[in-house]
Amino acid sequence: MNLRVLRTELLRSAAPLAGLTVLAGGFAFLYGIDGSWWGTTVDWTGQWTSLALWTRGLLAYLWPLVAGIGALYGLRDHRSRMPELLAATPRPGWQRAATPVTAVALALVAGFGALLVWGGVQVALGPTSYTHLGWLPISAVALLALVAAAVFGMGVARALPSPLTPPAVAVLFLAVTVFLMQQTDSELPTARVGSQLLSQLSPAVAEPRQVLLTLTGAVHLGQTLWLLGLLATGFALLSATRRRSRLTAVAPVLAGAALALLVLPGDARGGYRIDPAAAAQVCEGQVCVTEVHRHRLDALAPSATRALEVLDTALGDAAPRQVREETALRAVGEERRLAPAAVLVNFEDPQIGTAKGDRLVRRLVGEGLAPSCRAITSREFGGDEVLVVQSVLASWALGAFRPIEADVYDREAYRASTGKAWKQFTALSPDQQRSRVAEVREAALGCEFTWADELAGGAR
Repeated sequence: MNLRVLRTELLRSAAPLAGLTVLAGGFAFLYGIDGSWWGTTVDWTGQWTSLALWTRGLLAYLWPLVAGIGALYGLRDHRSRMPELLAATPRPGWQRAATPVTAVALALVAGFGALLVWGGVQVALGPTSYTHLGWLPISAVALLALVAAAVFGMGVARALPSPLTPPAVAVLFLAVTVFLMQQTDSELPTARVGSQLLSQLSPAVAEPRQVLLTLTGAVHLGQTLWLLGLLATGFALLSATRRRSRLTAVAPVLAGAALALLVLPGDARGGYRIDPAAAAQVCEGQVCVTEVHRHRLDALAPSATRALEVLDTALGDAAPRQVREETALRAVGEERRLAPAAVLVNFEDPQIGTAKGDRLVRRLVGEGLAPSCRAITSREFGGDEVLVVQSVLASWALGAFRPIEADVYDREAYRASTGKAWKQFTALSPDQQRSRVAEVREAALGCEFTWADELAGGAR
């Protein structure tokens, strides 16, 4: 390959546009919109796997755009009225096609690579201590998908040289992406419409919601096979000079898709798995978190240990003996799986993930006395009533009334409701208070919620 010609392609063709679109489009989405990729446990710059999955998710709109730009690039010779001249030269078609394909591939590597480097530097400089290489296949498949889309667009435009080809290719890729899109509200990402098997052909993965989840090797292999077929078909169309060659060029993508469907798992459990290294327990005394959140242990352990001491005094032998991070997978809105012997913490809960000192102790004590089956996360609202009950019982155990600080819907109503429930509860005798605490905790562990005006024993 002539490097001078390649340099000219990189400087004067549509190839740089593809790379700039990926880079600028990625930054515009991640920094221009306030979404789940900021301020959660799956922050896109918080962990390596989250970085890879969020940048893969960008392909939902970058993939069609790159395919359209590739088709625009592929029309260049037709606009210049050069196909007949090039066909008359003795140089093989694949050699002529190699230069623009290499140029667009280099541009996409630079654009997507710069996005990964930017995010990777922030992950490396951030608080996480969990470093692994499992995120690399996720990003490698994303890069392959972008190159394959661009080359396929170029090939289609060479075979069907029309001004309508670029928008048609972009719309086709967008339609495929939307049809194959997965939703994340269930326990594991599943197809929105159609088959789970077909949905895994899309390089645009579902947005991450649970920090321990990653893709399986079968998904990497299956997607690689069909994307290589797509790339080969695009290159064959770009190189073809005869009608018969164009017809046979579709064979690689069909073969790749067929092989992929044989390799890809047919259900969600085969497509996603919990990363065992990330989920490994790291403990300090009776306080345990996952390896992926090891950096939170130093801040959590003192407050959690203090909370366990308070709970032991309040509940005696029935008190939980451990504080540990919640790791069970569940659907949005599904009840949590509580454990009598442990206080479960979820760092998605803003009253736990951002709390420190006495505020965190109070929240953990409240969770230990009246554990809630309803989760509080960026997507789920457990209800102010839960915090009212926990505030009253935590204040009783700690010996001083103070509502749990929380971002509630109506702060004044929350404080008034908590104060009223506190007065009713403290009007009971000490023995009655202790008895009601035990009853409320037992009911809570069975997911039977006690309302604030039932704390003193009355009916709601």
